Order: sequence, then structure tokens, then C-alpha cells
Amino acid sequence: MLRTITVGSYVSVQGVFVRSLPNGKIVVRVGRSIYEGTPVKTAA
Repeated sequence: MLRTITVGSYVSVQGVFVRSLPNGKIVVRVGRSIYEGTPVKTAA
């Protein structure tokens, strides 16, 4: 499943969902890179 996260104030990353973290952040994978950030809320 593709998920979008915010890394920092202006950078967003979209990748394959890997796992949720206890602090509310999620981890996504883009190719061989792993990114951790705050999930972007979905539109209704």
C-alpha cells in the first residue's frame, strides 16, 4: 500500500508502507531507501 509522509517542514515522500511506530510516525520504503515521518491525512 502506498503511503505519503512528511519529512521535515517542506519535504514529502510517497512510498510503500513498512510499519507503524509507537510515536505515531510511519516508515515507508522507496527503492532501497527507508524513510520515517509523519503520515499525511487522507482527503475525504
